[in-house]
Amino acid sequence: MDPATSAPAITARGLVKTYGSVIALDGVDITVPKGTVLGLLGPNGAGKTTIVRVLSTLIKPDSGSAQVAGVDVIAQPRSVRRLIGLSGQYAAVDEYLTGYENLDMIGRLYHLGAKRSRERARELLAAFRLEDAGDRPSKTYSGGMRRRLDLAGALVADPPVLFLDEPTTGLDPRGRTDMWEVIQGLVAGGTTLLLTTQYLEEADLLADEIVVIDHGRIIAQGTSDQLKSQVGGERLELTVKDGSRLSEARDLLEPRGVGKAALDERSRQLVMPIAGGAEVLTEALRILDAASIGLDDVGLRRPTLDDVFLSLTGHATEQDEDDTAKIKEGARS
Repeated sequence: MDPATSAPAITARGLVKTYGSVIALDGVDITVPKGTVLGLLGPNGAGKTTIVRVLSTLIKPDSGSAQVAGVDVIAQPRSVRRLIGLSGQYAAVDEYLTGYENLDMIGRLYHLGAKRSRERARELLAAFRLEDAGDRPSKTYSGGMRRRLDLAGALVADPPVLFLDEPTTGLDPRGRTDMWEVIQGLVAGGTTLLLTTQYLEEADLLADEIVVIDHGRIIAQGTSDQLKSQVGGERLELTVKDGSRLSEARDLLEPRGVGKAALDERSRQLVMPIAGGAEVLTEALRILDAASIGLDDVGLRRPTLDDVFLSLTGHATEQDEDDTAKIKEGARS
């Protein structure tokens, strides 16, 4: 079925959720067509996990509405749970059970029956390349193996809709690449996926559409190319030798750009949108040389999702520990 002409797998309208004085969600609207991937992109504390918790029936919103596979999340939570799989930020596996026993147990909790639960466990161990480790206690698994086992558990009931909350957090580059391959295989098989991530390259690679969220609000959405086109053009990127002259370099170069330059004082780096490519680069080098501002590095590059996020929010996608702590504290109170 063409996703563009079918009913959405996930819809949310006007979702609001507060924890004490902290607004975790502030009127969020999202739509995810069947068989597609929506990437929720933003730092910790932005509201990504809260959206997942609302849509997976773990918490109720203060206001707004949501449907998953056409079923009302608030009015019919039990029915929704039969239609979804959920993998959170941390692998939820029983360390004292084997991989096989973990999956078999989940199948029985889903009332698949003893025979089908055993079959499904073996199928998923094979699908996630865990056959050789399937009869070992999961406490002996590496971090990447635990993440794969956790994702396999979310798929025991073969749900049409899957929520993955930062599925590659804590994985090394190889483990992250392996997980991306697994996710791409699921989507190719028709699964609808809502993915939260802080990794810009992850959203760029996996998502059909990206929603950028910051402080509980959606600040932009579109395909990766559409979002990048918002900041347009090339980027002049340079690192000065003397960090105390970074602002001076900005003041000299901004008149030659097409937007404000972003500075990172810790890395002594300047990034500025330009039009004109090599000609602007040559002129920038001449200007800085005339001012005796030395460089450690300089180059041109195309805009990335990092540039999009920076231009929209004024900060990069680093973890916002203060907001995260406030939300956790509000949830406890």
